[in-house]
Amino acid sequence: ASRKPPEHRSHESTEPMNQQVLQTTAAEICTPGRGILAADESSGTIAKRFASIDTESTEENRRFYREMLFTAEGAAQSISGVILFDETLRQSTADGVPFAKVLADQNTVPGIKVDKGAKPLAGHPGETVTEGLDGLNDRLVEYRELGARFAKWRAVIKIGEGLPSAACIHTNAHALARYAALCQENGIVPIVEPEVLMDGPHTIERCFEVTEETLHCVFHELRLQGVCLEGMLLKPNMVLSGTECPEQAGVEQVAAETLRCFRRTVPAAVPGIMFLSGGQSDLDATAHLDAMNRMAGEKPWFLSYSYGRALQAAALKAWSGKPAKRDAGQRAFLHRASMNGAAQKGAWRSSMEEALQNA
Repeated sequence: ASRKPPEHRSHESTEPMNQQVLQTTAAEICTPGRGILAADESSGTIAKRFASIDTESTEENRRFYREMLFTAEGAAQSISGVILFDETLRQSTADGVPFAKVLADQNTVPGIKVDKGAKPLAGHPGETVTEGLDGLNDRLVEYRELGARFAKWRAVIKIGEGLPSAACIHTNAHALARYAALCQENGIVPIVEPEVLMDGPHTIERCFEVTEETLHCVFHELRLQGVCLEGMLLKPNMVLSGTECPEQAGVEQVAAETLRCFRRTVPAAVPGIMFLSGGQSDLDATAHLDAMNRMAGEKPWFLSYSYGRALQAAALKAWSGKPAKRDAGQRAFLHRASMNGAAQKGAWRSSMEEALQNA
């Protein structure tokens, strides 16, 4: 007897009204010359960033720093969405205006990180699975009331000897899909982030293989969970040489291999691919995105950025934890945002970096 195919939820399982809400939010984020600021560092991560500028990670310092970024005049020209941490979504400006309202008033969509971090994957030394599904639905309801209209969940895939395992890829892909389905049921656009780490001596060819396998698995799981592809965004790594690889791929090769990989794996129904910077230098992250948007051939998706360090590192250094240097921090942030906004249009030139800084 022939075996019946497994049952799965249809892409139409999300109610039509909800689908329209999701697609509208995704379209607002995917606007030309704009991308996402990832300001969702956990308490531990922001403490490390602050330590690098000899600044204590107090709640007030974190609030001041985030306000500096969110109120930079003109940032909305290049920033269409901001991912917040739980603490940040609940914070306000010094004048008492909630950060979510500050962003919304600038036509910038507030978002929220909802995962609980990567934890060791049982039976698979050196690999992790991202946790946070327990109680997620209740948290999404609250986050929506606080103003969040999209969310983010990061899965971590490590390349190494014998890594990644099929179990690691499948376990993380399944969690991403369950998270995405829960978001959509609450009218929140899920950003699906499967990050293949660039740490290690692997070649760009090996990164291509692992990224391709990971994305195939992720979209298979999204289909099984009935996720509406038109109402989600993808936040992946670029296809890069490992940081310790003796032969580093050039900008054009990175762009070409990344697009080749994504044409094989990412359905055209996905409205936007918002790349993570993943430890690249500020200029590399900008140059790679620009090269992809310049390349000939029709691309079915909006290609942009969802950068954390690559948008914030210069601002953090310029501010250096000193209230008096708030304006300098904003200028540095606006510079990097405008450079990446140009890259989204394929209009960035390296000469613009020095010209703008000296203006």
